[in-house]
Parts: sequence; C-alpha cells; structure tokens
Amino acid sequence: MNKLNKKYYILISILVFILLLVVIFFIYVGNYYHADLEDISVFASDGTYKEVLDDNTIVYSSKGLSTGIIFYPGGKVEHLAYEPLVMECAKYGYLCAVVDMPFNLAVFDVDRASLVLDKYPEIENWYIGGHSLGGAMAASYVSKNSDIFSGLILLGAYSTSDLSKTSLKVISIYGSEDKVLNMNKYNKNKKNLPSSFSEKVISGGCHSNFGMYGKQSGDGKCLISNADQIRETMFLIYKYIG
Repeated sequence: MNKLNKKYYILISILVFILLLVVIFFIYVGNYYHADLEDISVFASDGTYKEVLDDNTIVYSSKGLSTGIIFYPGGKVEHLAYEPLVMECAKYGYLCAVVDMPFNLAVFDVDRASLVLDKYPEIENWYIGGHSLGGAMAASYVSKNSDIFSGLILLGAYSTSDLSKTSLKVISIYGSEDKVLNMNKYNKNKKNLPSSFSEKVISGGCHSNFGMYGKQSGDGKCLISNADQIRETMFLIYKYIG
C-alpha cells in the first residue's frame, strides 16, 4: 500500500468510525420513555391556565402568582410525562414549568431554565427541581445561580454539586420501592446539600411514578397509584416551601 492509499484508508476508517458513533448515538437517544397520553388526559388541570412556549416548555399557572417552579425531566423521558405533576403544582398556587430537553437528556442543556426565567420576570420567588438525571442537572444549574433561586427540589435524585454553603431550601423526595435510584451515591452526596435540607420518603412509591410514562427498567413495584404518588409529591413540596 503506497502512502497516498494509506492516507485514504486512514481517512475512510476515521469517517466510518465517526458515522458509527453517530448511528449508535441516535439509536440510543431514539429509545426513550414516551408519555402515557391516555393516563395524562384524565388528570384534570382544574381550571389552571396552560401555555406551551416556543421551545415546547409546558407551563401551568393562574393570574397573580409570585412563586414559580421549574422542573427538569428524567433522563430519556419525554417531558410531557410530567404534565400531571405540573398541573398539580399549579393547583397549589405556583407557576409551574416542565422544560423539553434536547434528546430528552438534561445534560445537553443544563441552562434551559434561563428561558423560563426570562419569560416570566414578574415571578419573585423561583424554585428549580427535577426527576432523576433532571434533578442532578437542576442542582448543577442552581449551584451557579443560587442567588436567583429560593430552593431546589430533588425527586429520586441527588446533587453532585456542592450546595452545602448556600441558603437554599432543599427538599429530597423518593419512593420506598425505588430500585433505580442508587442509594449508595444518594447517601454519599447528601453532604452536598445544606444541613437544613428535608428528606421525605413516599411509602409505596417508586422511581417511575413521578411522571406518567410506564414502568422504568429496573424499577421496583409501586404499591400506590401513579396519580397518588404525584399528588403526595406535590403536597410534600407545598408543605415545605409554602
């Protein structure tokens, strides 16, 4: 093989390798948990106002609100699956948004909350939270913007960012039957939270039931209904942040 042919061979090999990586990536992100639209359709919004922003963020609210909550969806979970949680959130008198992440992975746009903040400058008190990977990325975002937010909400999630010296109100909620959340990492990373953080365990709850997208691979058997876990989650959040 002469030098010219060798260069072409190396170039083609590199291009084939890159193409293979692209194919693998799109196969990976194309296999995600879809929202259960049938179940979501019977979860009533009770008169709250729904708005879909240009970036597909879903917002539920009513007039005259001063507190807002931004949710990041779990990894490889369609953001529509968290619409019932956002609906329930709005019933407690909050403006609530769940953002649509690129490829359903919050790691690709950790700063997505900024778009919601800019859209609603009238909101005085902001909280941010997320489920699973979304919770970790929400924690990462708030670690760089702790002056903007009043608190953080972790659902089946933990923070790898150090928030221990902040004045953030943090609540961590997970289900007693959660088999997806790595409890060793969860307990190890508690040190990253303010000492005043609140931890709540939903009896009978599992990892998947913070949204409506079916059972996540590897999760435990949920002993309460999907709707009941969502309602209990929001009640716990309301009791903590007021």
